[in-house]
Amino acid sequence: MECSCVRQTELPNTSKLFADLVYDFDRVRDLYPWRPNDLDAVAEASKFAFPEDRRAAIVRALTPLNRGNPSLEKLAQPGVVAIVTGQQVGLFSGPAYTVYKALTAIKIASELAARGIAAVPVFWLATEDHDLAEVDHAWVFGADHRPVRLHADGPANNGTRPVGGVVPENTPLAELRLALDGLPFADEAAGLVERAYQPGRSIGSSFASAIRELFAPYGLLLIDPMDAGVRAVAAPFMSAAVEIMPELVEALRARSGELTSRGYHAQVLVDKQTSLVFLLEEGHRIGLKHSGGEFVAHHRKWTGAELVARAGELSPNALLRPVLQDYLLPTAAYVGGPAELAYLAQSRVLYERLLGRQPVAFPRAGFTLVDERAAKRMRRYGLTLTGLLTNDQSLQATMSARLVPAELRDSLACAEQTVAKALDSLSAELGRFDVSLNGALSTSRRKIEYQLGKIGRKTASQIMARDAQAAADAKSLSGLVYPEKHLQERLYSIVPFLAKFGPGLIGDLYAQVDLSSPDHRVIVV
Repeated sequence: MECSCVRQTELPNTSKLFADLVYDFDRVRDLYPWRPNDLDAVAEASKFAFPEDRRAAIVRALTPLNRGNPSLEKLAQPGVVAIVTGQQVGLFSGPAYTVYKALTAIKIASELAARGIAAVPVFWLATEDHDLAEVDHAWVFGADHRPVRLHADGPANNGTRPVGGVVPENTPLAELRLALDGLPFADEAAGLVERAYQPGRSIGSSFASAIRELFAPYGLLLIDPMDAGVRAVAAPFMSAAVEIMPELVEALRARSGELTSRGYHAQVLVDKQTSLVFLLEEGHRIGLKHSGGEFVAHHRKWTGAELVARAGELSPNALLRPVLQDYLLPTAAYVGGPAELAYLAQSRVLYERLLGRQPVAFPRAGFTLVDERAAKRMRRYGLTLTGLLTNDQSLQATMSARLVPAELRDSLACAEQTVAKALDSLSAELGRFDVSLNGALSTSRRKIEYQLGKIGRKTASQIMARDAQAAADAKSLSGLVYPEKHLQERLYSIVPFLAKFGPGLIGDLYAQVDLSSPDHRVIVV
Protein backbone atom coordinates (compact mmCIF):
# COMPACT_ATOMS: atom_id res chain seq x y z
CA MET A 1 0.00 0.00 0.00
CA GLU A 2 1.15 3.51 -0.80
CA CYS A 3 0.31 6.22 1.69
CA SER A 4 0.51 10.02 1.76
CA CYS A 5 -0.68 12.46 4.40
CA VAL A 6 -2.80 15.61 4.19
CA ARG A 7 -3.15 18.04 7.09
CA GLN A 8 -6.65 18.44 8.47
CA THR A 9 -6.44 22.17 7.75
CA GLU A 10 -6.28 21.39 4.01
CA LEU A 11 -9.63 19.59 4.13
CA PRO A 12 -13.00 21.34 3.71
CA ASN A 13 -14.83 22.71 6.76
CA THR A 14 -12.13 22.03 9.37
CA SER A 15 -13.02 24.14 12.40
CA LYS A 16 -10.49 26.41 14.08
CA LEU A 17 -11.08 24.66 17.40
CA PHE A 18 -10.29 21.21 16.02
CA ALA A 19 -7.27 22.52 14.11
CA ASP A 20 -5.85 24.05 17.29
CA LEU A 21 -6.56 20.89 19.26
CA VAL A 22 -4.55 18.66 16.92
CA TYR A 23 -1.86 21.08 15.68
CA ASP A 24 -1.47 23.83 18.30
CA PHE A 25 -2.51 22.27 21.59
CA ASP A 26 -1.08 25.01 23.78
CA ARG A 27 -3.85 27.32 22.51
CA VAL A 28 -6.54 25.03 23.93
CA ARG A 29 -4.75 23.45 26.88
CA ASP A 30 -7.30 24.96 29.27
CA LEU A 31 -10.20 23.50 27.26
CA TYR A 32 -8.98 19.89 27.12
CA PRO A 33 -7.27 18.02 29.95
CA TRP A 34 -5.03 15.86 27.76
CA ARG A 35 -2.99 16.21 24.58
CA PRO A 36 -4.49 14.29 21.61
CA ASN A 37 -2.64 11.62 19.59
CA ASP A 38 -0.52 10.86 22.62
CA LEU A 39 -0.43 7.35 24.10
CA ASP A 40 1.48 8.65 27.11
CA ALA A 41 -1.51 10.89 27.84
CA VAL A 42 -3.86 7.91 27.52
CA ALA A 43 -1.66 5.93 29.89
CA GLU A 44 -1.87 8.75 32.44
CA ALA A 45 -5.61 9.11 31.92
CA SER A 46 -5.94 5.40 32.75
CA LYS A 47 -4.93 6.04 36.36
CA PHE A 48 -8.25 6.48 38.11
CA ALA A 49 -10.42 4.42 40.42
CA PHE A 50 -13.63 3.12 38.87
CA PRO A 51 -16.31 1.84 41.25
CA GLU A 52 -16.25 -1.95 41.10
CA ASP A 53 -19.98 -2.27 41.79
CA ARG A 54 -20.66 -0.10 38.73
CA ARG A 55 -18.16 -2.13 36.70
CA ALA A 56 -19.96 -5.36 37.62
CA ALA A 57 -23.35 -3.82 36.83
CA ILE A 58 -22.34 -2.55 33.39
CA VAL A 59 -20.70 -5.87 32.50
CA ARG A 60 -23.96 -7.63 33.36
CA ALA A 61 -25.86 -5.13 31.21
CA LEU A 62 -23.49 -5.65 28.26
CA THR A 63 -23.60 -9.44 28.39
CA PRO A 64 -26.67 -10.11 26.15
CA LEU A 65 -25.27 -7.97 23.31
CA ASN A 66 -21.69 -9.27 23.64
CA ARG A 67 -22.05 -12.90 24.65
CA GLY A 68 -18.94 -14.85 23.67
CA ASN A 69 -16.76 -11.75 23.24
CA PRO A 70 -13.56 -12.28 25.28
CA SER A 71 -13.31 -8.54 25.93
CA LEU A 72 -16.38 -8.76 28.18
CA GLU A 73 -14.62 -10.99 30.68
CA LYS A 74 -11.59 -8.74 30.47
CA LEU A 75 -13.64 -5.60 31.18
CA ALA A 76 -14.94 -7.26 34.36
CA GLN A 77 -11.45 -7.24 35.86
CA PRO A 78 -10.49 -4.40 38.25
CA GLY A 79 -8.32 -1.70 36.70
CA VAL A 80 -9.19 -2.47 33.06
CA VAL A 81 -9.97 0.69 31.09
CA ALA A 82 -12.14 1.27 28.04
CA ILE A 83 -11.25 3.00 24.78
CA VAL A 84 -14.60 4.21 23.53
CA THR A 85 -15.97 5.39 20.23
CA GLY A 86 -19.43 5.39 18.67
CA GLN A 87 -21.75 6.48 15.92
CA GLN A 88 -25.40 6.86 15.00
CA VAL A 89 -26.85 3.54 13.92
CA GLY A 90 -27.60 3.81 10.23
CA LEU A 91 -28.29 1.95 7.04
CA PHE A 92 -25.52 -0.37 5.82
CA SER A 93 -23.15 0.59 8.70
CA GLY A 94 -23.33 4.35 8.07
CA PRO A 95 -20.47 6.43 6.63
CA ALA A 96 -17.08 4.75 6.21
CA TYR A 97 -15.57 6.81 9.02
CA THR A 98 -17.66 4.67 11.40
CA VAL A 99 -15.25 1.83 10.65
CA TYR A 100 -12.25 4.13 10.97
CA LYS A 101 -13.40 5.17 14.45
CA ALA A 102 -13.61 1.55 15.53
CA LEU A 103 -10.19 0.72 14.09
CA THR A 104 -8.65 3.65 15.96
CA ALA A 105 -10.17 2.56 19.28
CA ILE A 106 -9.02 -1.01 18.72
CA LYS A 107 -5.48 0.15 17.88
CA ILE A 108 -5.25 2.30 21.03
CA ALA A 109 -6.40 -0.59 23.22
CA SER A 110 -3.83 -2.85 21.59
CA GLU A 111 -1.00 -0.33 22.05
CA LEU A 112 -1.93 0.14 25.70
CA ALA A 113 -1.86 -3.62 26.21
CA ALA A 114 1.68 -3.65 24.79
CA ARG A 115 2.57 -1.18 27.54
CA GLY A 116 1.09 -3.40 30.21
CA ILE A 117 -2.17 -1.44 30.58
CA ALA A 118 -5.23 -3.64 30.21
CA ALA A 119 -7.79 -2.03 27.91
CA VAL A 120 -10.76 -3.02 25.77
CA PRO A 121 -12.32 -1.21 22.79
CA VAL A 122 -16.00 -0.28 23.12
CA PHE A 123 -18.44 0.99 20.48
CA TRP A 124 -21.38 3.13 21.63
CA LEU A 125 -24.42 2.46 19.45
CA ALA A 126 -26.20 5.82 19.26
CA THR A 127 -29.66 4.27 19.17
CA GLU A 128 -31.35 7.12 21.09
CA ASP A 129 -30.99 9.75 18.37
CA HIS A 130 -34.32 10.54 16.77
CA ASP A 131 -33.39 12.08 13.42
CA LEU A 132 -34.35 9.26 11.08
CA ALA A 133 -33.54 11.33 7.97
CA GLU A 134 -29.85 11.23 8.93
CA VAL A 135 -29.63 7.44 9.03
CA ASP A 136 -32.30 5.99 6.70
CA HIS A 137 -30.02 6.02 3.65
CA ALA A 138 -26.58 4.99 2.50
CA TRP A 139 -24.35 6.02 -0.39
CA VAL A 140 -22.49 3.43 -2.43
CA PHE A 141 -20.84 3.18 -5.86
CA GLY A 142 -20.14 0.61 -8.54
CA ALA A 143 -17.41 0.07 -11.10
CA ASP A 144 -17.91 3.53 -12.60
CA HIS A 145 -17.63 5.28 -9.18
CA ARG A 146 -20.98 6.96 -9.71
CA PRO A 147 -22.53 7.86 -6.33
CA VAL A 148 -25.79 6.00 -5.69
CA ARG A 149 -28.12 6.84 -2.81
CA LEU A 150 -30.04 3.91 -1.32
CA HIS A 151 -32.99 4.68 0.92
CA ALA A 152 -34.96 2.59 3.41
CA ASP A 153 -38.55 3.71 3.84
CA GLY A 154 -39.50 4.01 7.48
CA PRO A 155 -42.70 4.47 9.46
CA ALA A 156 -44.45 7.79 8.91
CA ASN A 157 -44.36 10.57 11.51
CA ASN A 158 -41.23 9.24 13.14
CA GLY A 159 -39.81 12.61 14.19
CA THR A 160 -39.44 11.82 17.89
CA ARG A 161 -38.89 8.06 17.91
CA PRO A 162 -35.35 6.85 18.72
CA VAL A 163 -33.98 5.48 15.46
CA GLY A 164 -32.48 2.38 17.02
CA GLY A 165 -35.88 0.76 17.34
CA VAL A 166 -37.24 1.75 13.93
CA VAL A 167 -38.01 -1.19 11.66
CA PRO A 168 -37.77 -0.11 8.00
CA GLU A 169 -40.73 -0.88 5.79
CA ASN A 170 -38.27 -1.91 3.12
CA THR A 171 -34.52 -2.42 3.06
CA PRO A 172 -32.94 -1.81 -0.38
CA LEU A 173 -30.96 -5.05 -0.58
CA ALA A 174 -31.70 -5.75 -4.25
CA GLU A 175 -30.83 -2.14 -5.08
CA LEU A 176 -27.53 -2.59 -3.25
CA ARG A 177 -26.54 -5.58 -5.34
CA LEU A 178 -27.43 -3.69 -8.49
CA ALA A 179 -25.38 -0.65 -7.43
CA LEU A 180 -22.31 -2.75 -6.59
CA ASP A 181 -22.43 -4.57 -9.92
CA GLY A 182 -19.02 -4.84 -11.56
CA LEU A 183 -16.97 -4.67 -8.37
CA PRO A 184 -14.88 -7.82 -7.80
CA PHE A 185 -16.06 -8.62 -4.26
CA ALA A 186 -19.66 -7.45 -4.64
CA ASP A 187 -21.16 -10.79 -3.60
CA GLU A 188 -19.16 -10.96 -0.38
CA ALA A 189 -19.97 -7.35 0.57
CA ALA A 190 -23.67 -7.70 -0.23
CA GLY A 191 -23.77 -10.96 1.71
CA LEU A 192 -22.45 -9.27 4.83
CA VAL A 193 -25.15 -6.62 4.55
CA GLU A 194 -27.90 -9.17 3.91
CA ARG A 195 -26.93 -11.17 6.99
CA ALA A 196 -27.20 -8.04 9.13
CA TYR A 197 -30.07 -6.05 7.58
CA GLN A 198 -32.72 -8.72 7.42
CA PRO A 199 -36.37 -7.75 6.86
CA GLY A 200 -38.21 -7.15 10.11
CA ARG A 201 -35.09 -6.19 12.09
CA SER A 202 -34.66 -2.74 13.55
CA ILE A 203 -32.02 -0.33 12.30
CA GLY A 204 -30.17 -0.57 15.62
CA SER A 205 -30.14 -4.36 15.67
CA SER A 206 -29.02 -4.57 12.03
CA PHE A 207 -26.27 -2.01 12.51
CA ALA A 208 -24.99 -3.84 15.61
CA SER A 209 -24.95 -7.11 13.68
CA ALA A 210 -22.88 -5.58 10.85
CA ILE A 211 -20.37 -4.01 13.24
CA ARG A 212 -20.12 -7.24 15.23
CA GLU A 213 -19.28 -9.25 12.12
CA LEU A 214 -16.82 -6.71 10.73
CA PHE A 215 -14.83 -6.61 13.96
CA ALA A 216 -15.29 -10.15 15.27
CA PRO A 217 -11.50 -10.80 15.35
CA TYR A 218 -10.79 -7.62 17.33
CA GLY A 219 -12.87 -8.00 20.52
CA LEU A 220 -14.88 -4.82 19.99
CA LEU A 221 -17.59 -4.54 22.64
CA LEU A 222 -20.96 -2.95 21.83
CA ILE A 223 -23.09 -0.87 24.19
CA ASP A 224 -26.69 0.13 23.47
CA PRO A 225 -27.94 3.01 25.68
CA MET A 226 -31.56 1.99 24.99
CA ASP A 227 -31.00 -1.35 26.71
CA ALA A 228 -32.95 -1.53 29.97
CA GLY A 229 -29.96 -2.85 31.90
CA VAL A 230 -27.76 0.01 30.72
CA ARG A 231 -30.48 2.53 31.56
CA ALA A 232 -30.70 1.16 35.09
CA VAL A 233 -26.98 1.69 35.63
CA ALA A 234 -27.28 5.21 34.17
CA ALA A 235 -30.22 6.29 36.35
CA PRO A 236 -28.21 7.68 39.32
CA PHE A 237 -26.17 9.82 36.97
CA MET A 238 -29.23 11.19 35.22
CA SER A 239 -30.80 11.94 38.62
CA ALA A 240 -27.72 13.92 39.65
CA ALA A 241 -27.80 15.90 36.41
CA VAL A 242 -31.46 16.84 36.87
CA GLU A 243 -30.89 17.94 40.46
CA ILE A 244 -28.22 20.50 39.51
CA MET A 245 -29.53 21.38 36.04
CA PRO A 246 -29.50 25.19 36.54
CA GLU A 247 -25.86 25.06 37.62
CA LEU A 248 -24.90 22.89 34.65
CA VAL A 249 -26.67 25.14 32.15
CA GLU A 250 -25.07 28.30 33.54
CA ALA A 251 -21.64 26.68 33.37
CA LEU A 252 -22.28 25.71 29.75
CA ARG A 253 -23.44 29.21 28.85
CA ALA A 254 -20.30 30.68 30.37
CA ARG A 255 -18.13 28.19 28.46
CA SER A 256 -19.97 28.93 25.21
CA GLY A 257 -19.35 32.66 25.67
CA GLU A 258 -15.68 32.00 26.35
CA LEU A 259 -15.32 29.90 23.20
CA THR A 260 -16.97 32.59 21.10
CA SER A 261 -14.80 35.34 22.55
CA ARG A 262 -11.70 33.37 21.59
CA GLY A 263 -12.75 33.03 17.97
CA TYR A 264 -14.11 29.50 18.25
CA HIS A 265 -17.73 28.47 17.93
CA ALA A 266 -19.92 26.60 20.37
CA GLN A 267 -21.09 23.34 18.81
CA VAL A 268 -24.39 23.29 20.70
CA LEU A 269 -26.44 26.42 21.37
CA VAL A 270 -27.27 26.76 25.07
CA ASP A 271 -29.74 29.31 26.46
CA LYS A 272 -31.46 29.85 29.81
CA GLN A 273 -34.22 27.37 28.98
CA THR A 274 -31.92 24.63 27.73
CA SER A 275 -32.49 21.22 29.24
CA LEU A 276 -29.78 18.62 28.85
CA VAL A 277 -32.24 15.74 28.92
CA PHE A 278 -35.05 14.15 26.94
CA LEU A 279 -37.86 12.04 28.37
CA LEU A 280 -38.50 8.64 26.81
CA GLU A 281 -42.23 8.04 26.90
CA GLU A 282 -44.43 5.67 24.91
CA GLY A 283 -41.75 5.14 22.30
CA HIS A 284 -41.00 8.83 21.83
CA ARG A 285 -38.04 10.99 22.85
CA ILE A 286 -39.56 14.20 24.15
CA GLY A 287 -37.43 17.34 24.19
CA LEU A 288 -37.68 19.30 27.47
CA LYS A 289 -37.21 22.96 28.31
CA HIS A 290 -36.22 24.12 31.78
CA SER A 291 -38.24 27.08 33.00
CA GLY A 292 -39.18 28.37 36.44
CA GLY A 293 -37.72 25.35 38.15
CA GLU A 294 -39.82 22.96 36.07
CA PHE A 295 -39.27 20.89 32.94
CA VAL A 296 -41.73 21.69 30.17
CA ALA A 297 -42.83 20.07 26.89
CA HIS A 298 -46.01 20.32 24.83
CA HIS A 299 -48.08 22.06 27.54
CA ARG A 300 -46.97 19.48 30.11
CA LYS A 301 -44.79 20.08 33.15
CA TRP A 302 -42.67 17.98 35.44
CA THR A 303 -40.90 19.01 38.60
CA GLY A 304 -37.29 18.07 39.11
CA ALA A 305 -38.37 15.52 41.71
CA GLU A 306 -40.77 13.91 39.23
CA LEU A 307 -38.00 13.54 36.66
CA VAL A 308 -35.59 12.18 39.26
CA ALA A 309 -38.19 9.50 40.01
CA ARG A 310 -38.19 8.67 36.28
CA ALA A 311 -34.41 8.83 35.83
CA GLY A 312 -34.38 5.47 34.06
CA GLU A 313 -36.53 7.01 31.32
CA LEU A 314 -34.25 10.01 30.69
CA SER A 315 -31.95 10.40 27.71
CA PRO A 316 -29.00 12.85 27.51
CA ASN A 317 -28.48 15.53 24.86
CA ALA A 318 -25.32 15.80 22.78
CA LEU A 319 -23.34 17.60 25.50
CA LEU A 320 -24.35 15.36 28.39
CA ARG A 321 -24.10 12.10 26.46
CA PRO A 322 -20.30 11.72 26.53
CA VAL A 323 -20.26 12.39 30.27
CA LEU A 324 -22.88 9.68 30.85
CA GLN A 325 -20.86 7.34 28.64
CA ASP A 326 -17.79 7.86 30.80
CA TYR A 327 -19.82 7.42 33.98
CA LEU A 328 -20.94 4.02 32.71
CA LEU A 329 -17.52 2.94 31.45
CA PRO A 330 -13.96 3.26 32.78
CA THR A 331 -13.00 5.37 29.78
CA ALA A 332 -9.38 6.43 29.27
CA ALA A 333 -9.81 7.82 25.74
CA TYR A 334 -12.72 8.74 23.51
CA VAL A 335 -12.19 8.43 19.76
CA GLY A 336 -14.21 10.92 17.75
CA GLY A 337 -14.39 13.05 14.66
CA PRO A 338 -13.76 16.81 14.48
CA ALA A 339 -17.26 17.88 15.53
CA GLU A 340 -17.48 15.39 18.40
CA LEU A 341 -14.14 16.45 19.83
CA ALA A 342 -15.19 20.09 19.55
CA TYR A 343 -18.26 19.23 21.67
CA LEU A 344 -15.91 18.14 24.44
CA ALA A 345 -14.58 21.67 24.91
CA GLN A 346 -18.11 22.61 25.97
CA SER A 347 -18.77 19.38 27.85
CA ARG A 348 -15.68 19.74 30.01
CA VAL A 349 -17.60 21.89 32.49
CA LEU A 350 -20.09 19.01 32.85
CA TYR A 351 -17.28 16.52 33.42
CA GLU A 352 -15.90 18.73 36.17
CA ARG A 353 -19.20 18.91 38.03
CA LEU A 354 -20.61 15.43 37.43
CA LEU A 355 -17.66 13.08 37.06
CA GLY A 356 -14.42 14.66 38.24
CA ARG A 357 -12.42 13.17 35.38
CA GLN A 358 -12.36 13.34 31.57
CA PRO A 359 -10.74 10.97 29.07
CA VAL A 360 -8.33 11.90 26.30
CA ALA A 361 -10.05 13.36 23.24
CA PHE A 362 -8.44 11.23 20.52
CA PRO A 363 -9.01 12.03 16.81
CA ARG A 364 -10.18 9.12 14.69
CA ALA A 365 -8.12 7.95 11.75
CA GLY A 366 -9.22 9.40 8.42
CA PHE A 367 -8.70 7.77 5.03
CA THR A 368 -9.30 8.40 1.36
CA LEU A 369 -9.03 5.10 -0.50
CA VAL A 370 -8.07 4.84 -4.16
CA ASP A 371 -7.06 1.94 -6.33
CA GLU A 372 -3.92 1.85 -8.47
CA ARG A 373 -5.83 2.80 -11.59
CA ALA A 374 -7.21 5.94 -9.94
CA ALA A 375 -3.76 6.73 -8.55
CA LYS A 376 -2.28 6.52 -12.07
CA ARG A 377 -4.94 8.90 -13.33
CA MET A 378 -4.11 11.34 -10.54
CA ARG A 379 -0.44 11.18 -11.44
CA ARG A 380 -1.22 11.64 -15.14
CA TYR A 381 -3.10 14.86 -14.50
CA GLY A 382 -0.85 16.08 -11.69
CA LEU A 383 -3.68 15.84 -9.15
CA THR A 384 -3.41 15.54 -5.37
CA LEU A 385 -6.26 14.88 -2.96
CA THR A 386 -6.72 18.59 -2.30
CA GLY A 387 -6.79 19.22 -6.05
CA LEU A 388 -9.78 16.91 -6.31
CA LEU A 389 -11.71 18.67 -3.53
CA THR A 390 -13.30 21.16 -5.87
CA ASN A 391 -16.22 21.59 -8.23
CA ASP A 392 -16.48 19.82 -11.58
CA GLN A 393 -15.57 22.93 -13.60
CA SER A 394 -12.37 23.60 -11.67
CA LEU A 395 -11.35 19.95 -11.79
CA GLN A 396 -11.86 19.75 -15.55
CA ALA A 397 -9.93 23.01 -16.02
CA THR A 398 -6.98 21.59 -14.06
CA MET A 399 -7.05 18.32 -15.95
CA SER A 400 -7.47 19.93 -19.37
CA ALA A 401 -4.50 22.23 -18.75
CA ARG A 402 -2.35 19.12 -18.37
CA LEU A 403 -3.56 17.82 -21.74
CA VAL A 404 -2.37 20.81 -23.76
CA PRO A 405 0.63 19.64 -25.84
CA ALA A 406 3.95 20.82 -24.44
CA GLU A 407 4.91 22.82 -27.56
CA LEU A 408 1.56 24.63 -27.60
CA ARG A 409 1.74 25.27 -23.86
CA ASP A 410 5.24 26.74 -24.32
CA SER A 411 4.04 28.91 -27.20
CA LEU A 412 1.17 30.30 -25.12
CA ALA A 413 3.49 30.98 -22.20
CA CYS A 414 6.01 32.64 -24.52
CA ALA A 415 3.29 34.86 -25.98
CA GLU A 416 2.20 35.93 -22.49
CA GLN A 417 5.80 36.71 -21.49
CA THR A 418 6.47 38.65 -24.74
CA VAL A 419 3.33 40.74 -24.32
CA ALA A 420 4.09 41.39 -20.64
CA LYS A 421 7.63 42.52 -21.50
CA ALA A 422 6.36 44.81 -24.26
CA LEU A 423 3.75 46.33 -21.95
CA ASP A 424 6.35 46.88 -19.22
CA SER A 425 8.54 48.73 -21.72
CA LEU A 426 5.59 50.77 -22.96
CA SER A 427 4.62 51.66 -19.39
CA ALA A 428 8.10 52.99 -18.71
CA GLU A 429 8.07 55.11 -21.89
CA LEU A 430 4.61 56.50 -21.10
CA GLY A 431 5.68 57.32 -17.57
CA ARG A 432 8.49 59.49 -18.89
CA PHE A 433 6.17 61.17 -21.38
CA ASP A 434 3.00 61.65 -19.27
CA VAL A 435 2.46 59.62 -16.08
CA SER A 436 -1.33 60.04 -16.30
CA LEU A 437 -1.38 57.76 -19.36
CA ASN A 438 -0.31 54.79 -17.23
CA GLY A 439 -3.82 54.55 -15.80
CA ALA A 440 -5.31 53.96 -19.23
CA LEU A 441 -2.55 51.47 -20.02
CA SER A 442 -3.23 49.60 -16.79
CA THR A 443 -6.89 49.15 -17.75
CA SER A 444 -5.97 48.00 -21.25
CA ARG A 445 -3.32 45.67 -19.88
CA ARG A 446 -5.84 43.79 -17.75
CA LYS A 447 -8.03 43.28 -20.80
CA ILE A 448 -5.11 42.08 -22.95
CA GLU A 449 -3.93 39.63 -20.25
CA TYR A 450 -7.46 38.36 -19.79
CA GLN A 451 -7.86 37.71 -23.52
CA LEU A 452 -4.52 35.89 -23.69
CA GLY A 453 -5.54 33.73 -20.70
CA LYS A 454 -8.89 33.11 -22.35
CA ILE A 455 -7.14 31.71 -25.43
CA GLY A 456 -5.23 29.29 -23.18
CA ARG A 457 -8.35 28.26 -21.29
CA LYS A 458 -10.34 27.82 -24.49
CA THR A 459 -7.57 25.70 -25.97
CA ALA A 460 -7.55 23.46 -22.91
CA SER A 461 -11.34 23.25 -22.89
CA GLN A 462 -11.39 22.28 -26.57
CA ILE A 463 -8.86 19.52 -25.95
CA MET A 464 -10.94 18.26 -22.99
CA ALA A 465 -14.05 18.23 -25.17
CA ARG A 466 -12.25 16.14 -27.76
CA ASP A 467 -10.79 13.73 -25.19
CA ALA A 468 -13.65 11.50 -24.06
CA GLN A 469 -11.30 9.52 -21.84
CA ALA A 470 -10.27 12.64 -19.93
CA ALA A 471 -13.90 13.58 -19.33
CA ALA A 472 -14.60 10.07 -18.10
CA ASP A 473 -11.52 10.21 -15.86
CA ALA A 474 -12.69 13.47 -14.32
CA LYS A 475 -16.11 12.02 -13.54
CA SER A 476 -14.67 8.79 -12.14
CA LEU A 477 -12.07 10.49 -9.93
CA SER A 478 -14.56 12.99 -8.59
CA GLY A 479 -17.10 10.25 -7.90
CA LEU A 480 -14.55 8.19 -5.99
CA VAL A 481 -12.71 10.87 -4.03
CA TYR A 482 -15.14 13.76 -3.62
CA PRO A 483 -18.66 12.40 -4.21
CA GLU A 484 -21.50 14.90 -3.93
CA LYS A 485 -18.91 17.44 -2.70
CA HIS A 486 -18.08 15.40 0.40
CA LEU A 487 -14.95 13.56 1.46
CA GLN A 488 -15.56 9.94 0.54
CA GLU A 489 -15.34 8.80 4.18
CA ARG A 490 -18.15 11.18 5.13
CA LEU A 491 -20.55 10.02 2.42
CA TYR A 492 -19.90 6.47 1.26
CA SER A 493 -20.57 3.42 3.38
CA ILE A 494 -17.66 1.04 3.88
CA VAL A 495 -19.65 -1.54 1.86
CA PRO A 496 -18.57 -0.46 -1.68
CA PHE A 497 -14.94 -0.40 -0.54
CA LEU A 498 -15.28 -3.96 0.74
CA ALA A 499 -16.84 -4.81 -2.62
CA LYS A 500 -13.94 -3.15 -4.44
CA PHE A 501 -10.98 -4.28 -2.33
CA GLY A 502 -12.22 -7.39 -0.55
CA PRO A 503 -12.87 -8.44 3.07
CA GLY A 504 -9.16 -8.15 3.88
CA LEU A 505 -9.52 -4.36 3.67
CA ILE A 506 -10.36 -4.06 7.39
CA GLY A 507 -7.05 -5.65 8.40
CA ASP A 508 -5.15 -3.59 5.83
CA LEU A 509 -6.60 -0.35 7.17
CA TYR A 510 -5.93 -1.38 10.76
CA ALA A 511 -2.25 -1.65 9.84
CA GLN A 512 -2.38 1.90 8.42
CA VAL A 513 -3.79 3.57 11.56
CA ASP A 514 -1.10 5.93 12.84
CA LEU A 515 -1.95 6.97 16.39
CA SER A 516 0.81 9.58 16.54
CA SER A 517 -0.55 11.76 13.73
CA PRO A 518 -3.91 13.49 13.25
CA ASP A 519 -3.35 13.86 9.50
CA HIS A 520 -5.76 12.46 6.92
CA ARG A 521 -4.19 9.61 4.94
CA VAL A 522 -4.56 8.87 1.23
CA ILE A 523 -4.16 5.12 0.72
CA VAL A 524 -3.53 3.43 -2.61
CA VAL A 525 -4.92 -0.06 -2.07
